[in-house]
Amino acid sequence: MGCTSENTELVLGGLMMMVTQAQILQWLQVFATQIEQNKEYLTELDAAIGDADHGINMDRGWKKVSSQLPNLADKDISSICKTVSMTLISSVGGASGPLYGTWFLRASTAVAGKQELTEPDILGLLQAGLEGVLQRGKAQPGDKTMLDVLSPAVAAFGEAVSEGKNTREALQKTLAVAEQALKDTTPMLAKKGRASYLGERSIGHQDPGATSAYLMLQSLLAVVEESE
Repeated sequence: MGCTSENTELVLGGLMMMVTQAQILQWLQVFATQIEQNKEYLTELDAAIGDADHGINMDRGWKKVSSQLPNLADKDISSICKTVSMTLISSVGGASGPLYGTWFLRASTAVAGKQELTEPDILGLLQAGLEGVLQRGKAQPGDKTMLDVLSPAVAAFGEAVSEGKNTREALQKTLAVAEQALKDTTPMLAKKGRASYLGERSIGHQDPGATSAYLMLQSLLAVVEESE
């Protein structure tokens, strides 16, 4: 899907990229595939500091999401996110289902009725999802959770948008920040979730939830780059 006059606008001399409903569906499919391909890796990460089920649980949930996507071809982006939320909450065990479910539920409220998203729309979606996870998980950045990727990533996207960057450029900056943030979870002491029971033994292991959050952002960038 290339950028055409139908999904781009000239704004302030720069190129504003519109992310379409079809691209959102593609993003969700790419993320589901990424989870499937990294299922064992995520499980290995979780085995070190958790219940060894993050990859298994996420794969089960995203397989169900994938099966729902053909039924969402005529829905707006908010409805798509809401369906993803309900599917994950009902099918993913552990903390991942409620947290990712909440992320997509809150994201859906930020893009009500929309068939395409501008850079500010995407920022609103990302911020709403982040706020949902903050409230649901009761964690903070630095606790060695998915927030340690999501929080700096959303801040980076917002900064890039304020600098006038388009979606692709903003997501490229976001992913670079997210990649470093993911690496930074390794030396952290876990303060929330199952990993916190290990105390100092949680140090030296990359957080599995932060890893899947990174894959979610990576998948979105991949779809946007492919569309060009």
